Amino acid sequence: MELHGLLVIDKPVGLTSHDVVQRVRRALRMKRVGHTGTLDPIATGVLVLCVGKATRLQRFLMARDKEYRARVRLGLATDTYDATGKPTTPVCDTSQISEADIEGVLAEFRGEYEQIPPMYSAKKKEGVRLYKLARRGQSVERSPIRVRIEELELVEDDGAMLRRFADGTAEFTIRMRCSAGTYVRALAHDIGQRLGCGAYLHGLVRTAVGEFTLARALPLDAFEALARAGRAAEALIPLAEALPDLPMLRLSESDLQRVRHGQAIPGRGIQHRTYVRLLDDREHLVAVGESQPERGMIQPCVVLEP
Repeated sequence: MELHGLLVIDKPVGLTSHDVVQRVRRALRMKRVGHTGTLDPIATGVLVLCVGKATRLQRFLMARDKEYRARVRLGLATDTYDATGKPTTPVCDTSQISEADIEGVLAEFRGEYEQIPPMYSAKKKEGVRLYKLARRGQSVERSPIRVRIEELELVEDDGAMLRRFADGTAEFTIRMRCSAGTYVRALAHDIGQRLGCGAYLHGLVRTAVGEFTLARALPLDAFEALARAGRAAEALIPLAEALPDLPMLRLSESDLQRVRHGQAIPGRGIQHRTYVRLLDDREHLVAVGESQPERGMIQPCVVLEP
C-alpha cells in the first residue's frame, strides 16, 4: 500500500537533502518522495519530506518561514561562505570586536534586506548553476534577492555569548527566523563584511520549518528502522495536517463532487485571498483551493482526490 503524508527528518551532518530523499525512497520502496527546502551537507536539523500525494503540496511547504541556530566564525572569509570552503582572506585579529559590536550589526539585518546569493549556490546565471561556474574558477555578478529576517538574536552557547580563540578568531551563535530562500551562509558573510573582519558559517541547525520543529523530527536511521519493521506509517503526518496555518473548510457532498472535478465552490464568507484546505466528512484532505473574494468563490488549485 502506498503511503501519503509528511515526514519530518532530523538530517544528519554530511548528507545532502537529496541523499536523505534517496534513503527514504529505498526504505519505503516508493519513488514519490521529495523535500521542501535544501539543507547543505554541513547542516543538520529539520528536513520536511513529502511522501506520495503530499508531493503535490511541496510548493506550499517550500514557502514557509524557517528557523535556525547558526554558529558564525569571525576573522576569516571563505569562497563558499562556510567551513567547507577555501580561505579568501588572511586571518584577522578580532580581539577588539565586542558583543555590543555584533549586536549593532545584527540590528541592521532585521527586517527586509537585499541579499546577494553565494557563488556556491544553485541559483542560475544565464541558465547555468552558480556553483558550476564557481567550480570552474569563475565569479559572476549576481542579482540580489529580497529576503526577510523576522527574528535575529545573539544567544549563549557553551556558557558564553562570544568565544575567542588563540589564533585571533572568535565565534558566536545566533538564533534566527527568516523567509524561505534566505541563505544563512550569505548572512554570516555579510556580518563579517560589516564588522570588517570577515566571517563564515561554521555550523548550522535548522530548528523549524513553519510549525514543524526539531522536537517533532525523527533521526533518519530511526525512520529506516521503523520502515524495516513495517511501521513507517507511524512516522507520517496526515495530509489534513500538512498545512496547519491555512484555514480549513469541510465540504458538503455537492461541493465535494465539484471540487473533485476542479470546479469552483462558494467562498463561505472568506473576505481575503488565501489558500484553503478543503476536507471531506472523514477529515481527509481532498484539495487546496484559492479563495477569490472578488468572485465570492474558492477555486481548487491542487486536487488530491480526483
